[in-house]
Amino acid sequence: MAGETLFTIDVSSVQAAALAICTYYFGVWVRKRVYLFERFAVPSPVIGGMTFAFLLSGLKANGILTVNFDSSLQTLLMLAFFTTIGLSAGLKVVKQGGGLLVGFLIAVTVLTVLQNLLGMGVAEWLGLDMHYGILAGSVSMMGGLGTAAAFGPYFEQTYGIVGGTAVAITAATFGMVASLIIGAPLGSFLIRKYKVKTPIENVSNEDVKIPEEFDTDVIDSDHQPTMTAQLMKATSIVTLSMAAGVAVSSFLDHFITLPAYIGSMMVAAIVRNVGDFSGKYRVDGKGLNAIADISLVLFVTMAINSLKLNELINLAGPLVVILACQTILTVLFLWICVFLIFGRNYDATMLCVGGIGFSMGATANGLANMQAIAEKYGTSPRAWLIVSIVGAFLIDLINALLITWMGAW
Repeated sequence: MAGETLFTIDVSSVQAAALAICTYYFGVWVRKRVYLFERFAVPSPVIGGMTFAFLLSGLKANGILTVNFDSSLQTLLMLAFFTTIGLSAGLKVVKQGGGLLVGFLIAVTVLTVLQNLLGMGVAEWLGLDMHYGILAGSVSMMGGLGTAAAFGPYFEQTYGIVGGTAVAITAATFGMVASLIIGAPLGSFLIRKYKVKTPIENVSNEDVKIPEEFDTDVIDSDHQPTMTAQLMKATSIVTLSMAAGVAVSSFLDHFITLPAYIGSMMVAAIVRNVGDFSGKYRVDGKGLNAIADISLVLFVTMAINSLKLNELINLAGPLVVILACQTILTVLFLWICVFLIFGRNYDATMLCVGGIGFSMGATANGLANMQAIAEKYGTSPRAWLIVSIVGAFLIDLINALLITWMGAW
């Protein structure tokens, strides 16, 4: 016997990464063959990782096998991903959205706070630690899988929340599916109910592309380098920003407990804007996108692989109640405080639909909802730009700070 089970296996960080790749591609394979997974855009890391996590949890529950994962490489990949978020936070890009962007950002920031307050209140009403409410609040709803995989372990270590990572990732998965089910139908309903004028005659595929400003490579301004050169430059800036950010985080830890990636994200945002305003270098294009995508896939899959799903058994009922309340709150808030207050027009409709997507899942969900509406009623380039900017990085920065602050209450 080894502990509570017959066998124990210790998985190194490199082996954990290799296992994440295997489970990720298993998820890709399954998703292509199961219509509902494809229809509701369930991420491949969730499909493959949850399958593996269920298997390991079952083996442990039956006293057969315990697997211990070394998470050091997972932490490095998490730092890399959130550093790329900081490198996307260009003030010049934000300026393009104008006053409507500022108003929308304020609205979703208020929604972020309300998601946490509601979650904390319902959790305490159900007799749970309030931190479960935050994990099922803006950590998973506004934050999505990436933030859930980052803050789950943080809450476990800082506040002793048992099953925090499992709660956050399960809630984030629910949110991603729910946002795709609700988003486009809600948009169509609002257009019909309020007789919103639509640019249906101007629909074109090109209109609904993400603006080029959201490419996030590191490139020289006077020539286009090869992909290898772009990746090398992007890797260099990400690594240097991470290194400086670790020092910043260490300094801030003397005053306040923050997630490890906050310092790197702050340094990266400074690096981005110094380049934008000085004109000495640019941070935009495909190389940084590649680093962001790879690091996110690997660190989220590694986090899901190591979930202890048996810890969810006693939390399943309360989690369903909290998530139902979060869904109602998010829909009503965006309907009233975005659609109605922002003018009941087509831009407001698209902001509402896009907001449903990233306030309960991810920016990609918001854009998918908007595209579904655009294919039927026409595009809204301004709303597309605003949802891309706010959902892709601005709200992530604000959400991380709010989670840390409210978690310390």
